[in-house]
Amino acid sequence: MNHYETNLDKNKANYVPLTPLTFLKRAREIYPNYEAIIYEDRKYTWEEVYKRAVKFASALSKIGIKKGDTVSFLAFNTPEIFEGHYSVPMVGAVLNTINIRLDANTISYILDHSDAKVLVVDRQLHVEVKKALKTLNKKITIIDIDDKNADQSKLEKIGDLEYESFLNTGDENFDWQMPEDEWQAISLSYTSGTTGNPKGVVYHHRGAYLMSTGSSVAWNMPNRLNFLTVVPMFHCNGWCYPWTVPMLNGRTICLRNIDIKKIFELIDKYEVTHFGGAPIVLNMITGAPESDKKKLKQKVYVLTAGAPPPSIIFKKMRALGFEVMHVYGLTETYGHVTQCAWNDEWNNFDEEKQNEIKARQGVRYPNTEGVVVLDPETMKEVPKDGKTIGEIMIRGNVVMKGYFKDKDATDKAMKDGWFHSGDLAVMHPDGYVKIQDRSKDIIISGGENISSIEIENTLSKHPSVSIAAVVAKPDEKWGEVPCAFIEMVKDKPVSEKELIDFCKETLAGFKVPKKVVFCELPKTSTGKIQKFELRKQV
Repeated sequence: MNHYETNLDKNKANYVPLTPLTFLKRAREIYPNYEAIIYEDRKYTWEEVYKRAVKFASALSKIGIKKGDTVSFLAFNTPEIFEGHYSVPMVGAVLNTINIRLDANTISYILDHSDAKVLVVDRQLHVEVKKALKTLNKKITIIDIDDKNADQSKLEKIGDLEYESFLNTGDENFDWQMPEDEWQAISLSYTSGTTGNPKGVVYHHRGAYLMSTGSSVAWNMPNRLNFLTVVPMFHCNGWCYPWTVPMLNGRTICLRNIDIKKIFELIDKYEVTHFGGAPIVLNMITGAPESDKKKLKQKVYVLTAGAPPPSIIFKKMRALGFEVMHVYGLTETYGHVTQCAWNDEWNNFDEEKQNEIKARQGVRYPNTEGVVVLDPETMKEVPKDGKTIGEIMIRGNVVMKGYFKDKDATDKAMKDGWFHSGDLAVMHPDGYVKIQDRSKDIIISGGENISSIEIENTLSKHPSVSIAAVVAKPDEKWGEVPCAFIEMVKDKPVSEKELIDFCKETLAGFKVPKKVVFCELPKTSTGKIQKFELRKQV
């Protein structure tokens, strides 16, 4: 008889399902009069944010929204989408945040596939949304966000309801419900598929809670921080920071659009301490004209993820006063699950070596139980030699529930008890992971595997290169050869020959790009280079 298993059962006193909804409740109880959200001339305290979320939840309940229903948001980084991270799950419904840059067909597909009952949408997005609704074979409730800070010339009414009016139909004393089970779905995010339809990634309350607590520990986030929303809140729920920041009584400063001059102004005005952004955003910050920049009053902590950053970006950001930490994750893992955690002995290395280390994807977050590099055929760990390529695989409570209505894709992604990321990487002797490529981006030339990221890092060190992307170009002799696409620094012209010669100084001959194309690179809303578009060109 095991006494530890006898008469020691779960009950309401000792077991409560984990949910980030409690973070907002606590912030309101302890810090009711502290500023919580700032957006242009709108400012809300925790008391006000809480009441607004509860009233919106009540309003949703009054029109029949209940547990398991999907509520979609197509919105910029404004208070409405922040509030949706609480109001929607308060009635047991699932928050579906949609990428604002999607075309009408994809929006229509997501609204249909997700079984959305409600769409909350910014009026500036009326063109694509109206097209999408025409092809949707069902009726859904449309609630417009009428933002006076939007470009008024681009605004047009979409639905019959308006956000503030709808919110005010709700009761601020509404008795909202905690989830019955922490495994209950809290959000649904659709991946930006390069082929076919996007897949719906389902998060649960437990994962959202643990991502928030783990993120705050990994990034050493203090109480009362000032957080700037550079990462779209539609992308992995803004890397889950709409749930993390209230836990710390932080202040969220909303940035509607990526505007570098505005970023510097908000950092200065509100003493911003933290924000996240893709390497492309960091590149825009370092490359901004001096007239758009402001000298930082204090160190600003930055997370970068979404694409492997070139090592040079860390040097450029540090020169401006930003301290950047590289993290890695996927939509399927609630955002970042590894970090390039710094070791003090590395302070003795020269700057170039330090920046190379910072470009690694690093080691697992405290909320991640396993991050390994395995041979996908044998499912054995690759040697920790910094050379042998395998696939990053992840295990933990911050791995998605699965893909919505897609058992086959879920089973494939979770095969053998690990989430298969599709990212090819090496493991260094110190246990730090470094991505070499996406499995579909690796270039195989004459039987040799070439990392496009290695070539991109080399090209990015040239003073005339703003952004570099490398893809495979078909070749009769070698099968494939590297082709580079380059965005140049303004007023710093460079020739194809000069860049090829620059690569020859440090890269093996077979890795040197055989062709260089100068153009503006196609990007997703989160700054990832759309390599599939570049492949079409070659």
